[in-house]
Amino acid sequence: MMDATRAGRTVEAAIVSLDGDTRTPRNDRVVGEEPLELRLVANGATQTLAVTMRTPGNDFELAAGFVYGESIVRSRDEIAELTYCLDPAVDPDQRYNIVSIELRSLASVRDLERLERHFTMSSACGVCGRAQLDSLRELGALPIDDDVRLTSQILYSLPERMREAQRVFEATGGLHAAGLFTTNGDVVVVREDVGRHNAVDKLVGWALLNARLPLRGCALMVSGRASYEILQKAVMAGAPIVASVSAPSSLAVDLAREFNVTLAGFVRDGRANLYAAPERIVSG
Repeated sequence: MMDATRAGRTVEAAIVSLDGDTRTPRNDRVVGEEPLELRLVANGATQTLAVTMRTPGNDFELAAGFVYGESIVRSRDEIAELTYCLDPAVDPDQRYNIVSIELRSLASVRDLERLERHFTMSSACGVCGRAQLDSLRELGALPIDDDVRLTSQILYSLPERMREAQRVFEATGGLHAAGLFTTNGDVVVVREDVGRHNAVDKLVGWALLNARLPLRGCALMVSGRASYEILQKAVMAGAPIVASVSAPSSLAVDLAREFNVTLAGFVRDGRANLYAAPERIVSG
C-alpha cells in the first residue's frame, strides 16, 4: 500500500522570467492550493459538511473554526476528535485532503435540518443576502460587549506586523492572512491561506482548540477586503475590532453596526476609515 502524502504549502514551478526583452528560465515557488473535504461524524454516521479550496496546513484548525463559525459546535468539548481520513480505499494523494470532525453525540449538532444540505465553499467569499443578518441572531450571535480600546497608531501598524509574520507569503507573494493582535500590537497568532475566509477559520479554530474564545480584548486584522463572511466569523468568535487593508462590503458594514463590531477599512499608510463602533479606536 502506498503511503499517504501531505501536499505542501508551497510548490516549485518552472517558469520563464521576463525582464524587458530578456527571457530567463528559472524555478519559482507558488502557493499550494488543494481541495479539503470536511466530514462530520456523529454516532457512527458520516456526512460531507463542506468542500473548500485551501492552502495545506493547519487543516484541523480550519475544520474547527468552520464548525464553530457555523454554530455546529460551541465549545471544544463538543469535538471528540479531528483526524485525517487514512482509509485505504481513498486515493493516497487525497487522504490528507479529507478531515473528519467527530462529535461526541448527535445532541451536539444544532439545527440538524440546516445541515442536511451540503455546504460548498470557494476560496473567495460568497454572496450573502440581507436576510443573513437575521440568521446570525438565530445562531445565537449577540452584539459584542467589549470596552477594549486601540490607539490609531497601533491600528496603522497592524498590516506591517502581520506581513512580518507571514512566512509563506514571503516565499510566494500569493496568500491572504488573518492575524490576532493585543492592544499593544503584539502578535497572538497569524494564519495564512489562499482564501480570506479560510485564514480566519484557521485563526478561530486555533483559538477554539486552545481555549482562547471569545476573542475579547483583541483586534482581528485581515488582508484583502472585509466581506460579510469575514464579519460573520468575527462576530461568532466575539472579536470586538476587525481591521482590513482594503474596503468592506455594504453588508459587512451593516453586520458590524448591528453587532457592535468596530470595523476599520483601508488601514494603510497611516490612515483608516472607521465604518462602525469608532469609539474603540482612540488617539495616541
